[in-house]
Amino acid sequence: MAAGEDTSHILSGLTNQLPDRDPEETAEWVESLDSLIREQGTERAQFIMRSLLQRAGAQSVGVPMVTTTDYVNTIPVDQEAEFPGNEEYERRYRAYMRWNAAVMVHRAQRANIGVGGHISTYAGAATLYEVGFNHFFRGKDHPGGGDQVFFQGHASPGMYARAFMEGRLSEEDLDGFRQEKSKEGHALSSYPHPRLMPHFWEFPTVSMGIGPMNAIYQAQSNRYLHNRGLKDTSDQQVWAFLGDGEMDEPESRGLLQLAANENLDNLNFVINCNLQRLDGPVRGNGKIMQELEAFFRGAGWNVIKVVWGREWDDLLTKDTDGSLVKIMNETPDGDYQTYKAESGGFVREHFFGKDPATKDLVADLTDDQIWNLKRGGHDYRKVYAAYKAATEFKGKPTVILAKTVKGYGLGPRFEGRNATHQMKKLTVEDLKEFRDYLRIPITDTQLEADPYSPPYYHPGHDAPEIVYLHERRKALGGAVPERRASHDAVALPDPRTFDVAKRGSGKQQAATTMAFVRLLKDLIRDKNFGHRIVPIVPDESRTFGMDAFFPTAKIYNPKGQNYLSVDRDLVLAYKESAQGQLIHPGINEAGAVAAFTAAGTAYATHGVPLVPVYVFYSMFGFQRTGDAFWAAADQMTRGFIIGATAGRTTLTGEGLQHADGHSPLLASTNPAVVTYDPAYGYEMGHIIRDGLERMYGEAASGEGTGAASDKNLMYYLTVYNEPITQPAEPEELDVEGVIKGIYLLAPAKAEGLRENSPRTQILASGVSVPWALEAQRILAEDWSVSADVWSVTSWNELRRDGLAAEEEAFLKPGEPARVPFITQQLEGATGPVVAVSDYMKAVPDQIRQFVPNEFATLGADGFGFSDTRAAARRFFKNDTHSIVVKALQMLAARGDVEEGAPSYAMDRYKLLDVTAGTTGATGGDA
Repeated sequence: MAAGEDTSHILSGLTNQLPDRDPEETAEWVESLDSLIREQGTERAQFIMRSLLQRAGAQSVGVPMVTTTDYVNTIPVDQEAEFPGNEEYERRYRAYMRWNAAVMVHRAQRANIGVGGHISTYAGAATLYEVGFNHFFRGKDHPGGGDQVFFQGHASPGMYARAFMEGRLSEEDLDGFRQEKSKEGHALSSYPHPRLMPHFWEFPTVSMGIGPMNAIYQAQSNRYLHNRGLKDTSDQQVWAFLGDGEMDEPESRGLLQLAANENLDNLNFVINCNLQRLDGPVRGNGKIMQELEAFFRGAGWNVIKVVWGREWDDLLTKDTDGSLVKIMNETPDGDYQTYKAESGGFVREHFFGKDPATKDLVADLTDDQIWNLKRGGHDYRKVYAAYKAATEFKGKPTVILAKTVKGYGLGPRFEGRNATHQMKKLTVEDLKEFRDYLRIPITDTQLEADPYSPPYYHPGHDAPEIVYLHERRKALGGAVPERRASHDAVALPDPRTFDVAKRGSGKQQAATTMAFVRLLKDLIRDKNFGHRIVPIVPDESRTFGMDAFFPTAKIYNPKGQNYLSVDRDLVLAYKESAQGQLIHPGINEAGAVAAFTAAGTAYATHGVPLVPVYVFYSMFGFQRTGDAFWAAADQMTRGFIIGATAGRTTLTGEGLQHADGHSPLLASTNPAVVTYDPAYGYEMGHIIRDGLERMYGEAASGEGTGAASDKNLMYYLTVYNEPITQPAEPEELDVEGVIKGIYLLAPAKAEGLRENSPRTQILASGVSVPWALEAQRILAEDWSVSADVWSVTSWNELRRDGLAAEEEAFLKPGEPARVPFITQQLEGATGPVVAVSDYMKAVPDQIRQFVPNEFATLGADGFGFSDTRAAARRFFKNDTHSIVVKALQMLAARGDVEEGAPSYAMDRYKLLDVTAGTTGATGGDA
């Protein structure tokens, strides 16, 4: 044990806490088991042991769950599948790829470039990937539809190196690594970024934890497509390659139960256990493989450990008294890392030398032979056996824990060092050692000629090993990774489907959430389009009124509903079905975004366009899962995000953490998110119709990444829970204004006002529009002030348009500058502008620079709290009377109204008294 640390926690604890009252009898039982294994093999022994454990449980014999096994390979030698490939050919081009991957990163560090990269991750994981590429990863031309592979982000140089060997990339492309603009046309993104390389990468994974989470929901999405009859995905596997350090991210482990609960045996995690995170060991005093084995086994996964290479098989066979296994069990990871940074002699002394019996085991081995005792993740036979067992296992997802060495083969300066992750350059001596180790036919003269640009190596496409490589990929269905954006044609909803949004609510009141749900219900009913909608709600369906979908669309559950529902007699009873359309992740926003991403990219992953509609509660969207939304944008997800119970003052009974005053700002940081804050149902109807047209309509553009050309968009709409009278759509509605962000909703009424009365402009969004209309009335009746009321459907889009106009003017000096849309709309609108929303002042302030008028903002800055809506709005000073007073202040400063009018108005309306507020209705609370 290192430094006296207690490592007993790494064992299962089956016997070490119990006294042995009859050692002789125990020895007889153990001898009997050994005899069974010798004569009938491990498979028969496993069956007998399982039968005994099952019988012990039936007889109430307290046998603890075996959460960890010994620190040896899970698959016994006699059960290993025979390796079917040409080992020599595969070894050769795996060496070429490891060389080219390292050289690509090294060359990216040459003078005047210095863009970085990671050499060691792929060096240590090459075998894990190449066994998959050669024998398991199916391409999109495979009859089964192909697999989805989530590559570890830092291993991207290896995927580029393979694509170079396949002829998919050139040397010029490799030299464009991390230089996406300066080497445009021959550029490679740093990590798997589908948005940056839309025909190569499928899944972004370098944001740690997002890959594991998305892989789980990708596997679920495959089953969802199959069960709903949208596509046969029964022969498709999902592979996720992860780091052992990455497994400390909450997202990496937090959703394992879903995969087990839904029996996702189409899912395989491969965890590269090099025992290192970025700065040091993952578990210096413990054993990360044992910890992960226990964690995954407890979560209901099938666990396969690949700890040791074939060179250890004979030693373990000779370990008749278990001394070697005992040392393997008790040696902590910090020591294992140190061994690979030292020498064979060091390993003999410090590992095998812990026990005389184990030292004798290796007495006949040289120090070099001890050094060449490989770890399992570098042995293609062991890895192949694990992958084959994983793909054939039924009923559970599988995790493969493969032990490797970070920087494997790169030489003593790299292998297993704590600084390995940050090391990006190889010295000439490093290059020579690495070349010799890989047997690359490059001379010293070539390496010495320019140490910063060592040559790539390719033997030519007619070389037998490269012919073999192409044959393997052809047999498996073509290139991996590859992204294809072609998909089935989409018949958009009948225009009449949107009529429900135009009608308004009549004499009743309805929150915009209800207006949205009514429209969504009609969209789902559309015969040609409705099946493409995937509603996703994390356990708030009833809050949003979406329980109306339960009886008809049903909740997706691959096992159906095998219990008697407590609310079965209700019209809107909870109803689960294997063919269900509604995805219900539970109290799990991260999972909901992962499901949203999988559904919103099905057009590319499967060629089956789906339109996910993710409805989240209050601020638990971009604030809680912003990184996942960024990954969704990177993966070019299409769909609708509905921020329900929106605003800082509409849900105030819930208090601070439910008072969302900033989500539009957070959304503005994501270039793929188109944000709207509609006030009325008819506005939503036009916005949603526009979104569907931009994503899947005939006018939709290609795969461009510019804001104007990109159809890979996520429309974010805020909807509220406050009942208001929903007006019918005006006959002469400015639809362009609705879509672009602002239209004149209510011009000032001339009745009762003198011809030259003072004038102001009120810009309002979302739930604040009715407050603005009431302020318009009060200004006219109490102060003889004319006010135009504008509905701002999108502050964010107005800002983007304004910035784009400025950029165009900057890049085209001397040409007539385009006028931003907001400036065009307000042309001729006189008087000061009061901008109001139920969000932070920074939300309306986004357009301030594009408005020539005097400009003031009212909003809800600071933390939220529990109170009535009227009191909260009076406190934040964004209510009706605050709009009136702010308008009067600005008019008074211009001399348009009496100087004392604002002070008088403050007193008259008791603006400083939170109990005097009258803005907003009760009802609609969660």
